[in-house]
Amino acid sequence: MSLSNKAPAPLDMDNIPRHIAIVMDGNGRWARKRGLPRKAGHSAGSETFHRAAELLAELGVEHMTVYAWSTENEEKRPPEETREIMGLLERYLKKSVRELTENNIQLDFWGNTAALSPKLQALIAQTDEISKRCTGMQVHICMNYGGRDEILRAARALAQDCAAGLIRPEQIDEKALESRMYCRRTPPPDLLIRPGGEQRLSNFLLWECAYSEFYFTDVLWPDFDEEQIRLAIAAFQRRTRRFGGLTE
Repeated sequence: MSLSNKAPAPLDMDNIPRHIAIVMDGNGRWARKRGLPRKAGHSAGSETFHRAAELLAELGVEHMTVYAWSTENEEKRPPEETREIMGLLERYLKKSVRELTENNIQLDFWGNTAALSPKLQALIAQTDEISKRCTGMQVHICMNYGGRDEILRAARALAQDCAAGLIRPEQIDEKALESRMYCRRTPPPDLLIRPGGEQRLSNFLLWECAYSEFYFTDVLWPDFDEEQIRLAIAAFQRRTRRFGGLTE
């Protein structure tokens, strides 16, 4: 995966993050720098995603969550770009259906997938069914997703359960809310990686990233090769995680 002649960053294989989240940022700028249409950047970014998933699985990462398309993207991006992204996702899922079992990588989707096209919904359902037979790394694709929207949906579900008498208000705690979120069966991210030069969450995993380590870089997502992934993990391994406590 690496295009560099440098030796890859050494890693402590006993301290590999269990869960890595990635904001796949910079596809459009990558294409613009090369005089290419934006869809070429998204296509290159999808290939980077595929290679990154394989590498993280090899390293022993258990969960990978990627920000593919946000609720804000759905509202603010040009319709033509939205169609291109959805078409790219359709092609990727068709490819994944063939390769998923071989790679033993599980795929699932977080977000309002009911708002996607019937064809995409059918492909997602097919991918979910195949993933049930896989036991390897879990890849969570955030599609038409927003962190605030995820929390709002969970709060509504909790309110409905209260109204139905399934839970009493005094029983509501963090676990009760989280059990109604997309992340309910997933450990929180240990490391969040954001390529592309921006240094913000952009409404991504707001609940889940309360104690995640953040890694920001100017490298654009389509250029995020093996060396860049190893550098991000190496930076994580140099951190001391206290989770609100004190260092001994």
